[in-house]
Amino acid sequence: MIDLHTHSTFSDGELIPAELVRRARVAGYKAIAITDHADSANMRHILECVAPFARNHGHYFDITVIPGVELTHTPPSLIPEMVAAARAAGAKIVVMHGETVVEPVARGTNLAAIEAGVDVLAHPGLITDEEAALAAQNGVLLEITTRGGHSYTNGHVLAKAREHGAGLVINNDAHAPRDLVDEDMRKAIAFGAGMSAQEYGQAQQNAWDLVQRFMR
Repeated sequence: MIDLHTHSTFSDGELIPAELVRRARVAGYKAIAITDHADSANMRHILECVAPFARNHGHYFDITVIPGVELTHTPPSLIPEMVAAARAAGAKIVVMHGETVVEPVARGTNLAAIEAGVDVLAHPGLITDEEAALAAQNGVLLEITTRGGHSYTNGHVLAKAREHGAGLVINNDAHAPRDLVDEDMRKAIAFGAGMSAQEYGQAQQNAWDLVQRFMR
């Protein structure tokens, strides 16, 4: 299992990076991205702290640790420059906090993030046909999430990804130990959204391909 969307105490997570990584490893994960909520006020601080931890200490946990950020509630017009700034600051994976139906995310966030080339569009809510098609074209992965609330629209996201050929990943959006679901629950949520076993396997492969890109 691979999780490309987690949070530590550098935003609203409950665990410091070391404990988050250790618990993920014990839960069966082979790679984890630490992607704390970021905006222009805290992004550089997050990456200055998490990137050295991932580089210098991650391998001691017998798991691949990837530094990243989740750009959150960013005004759509600022998303391109924030994505570029995140990569320049050391983010190996850039996740965008998408237009979930349970938070007041600005309309246009999904489209701006896809156009800016984020790696993963998290919980994109009622994603449109145009957005899903552009995600497929730009290689932006759409998230099927195990997190309550955000998961309400998993079935819709899956249907649009399937219709337009967009890639999928399955993430926990973990904020606490209980959020690091085991493989049985991960599959139950994915299959409950309508995902086939083949699509589940492809989502796993998509995540691994992104990890391998980071490792090169």
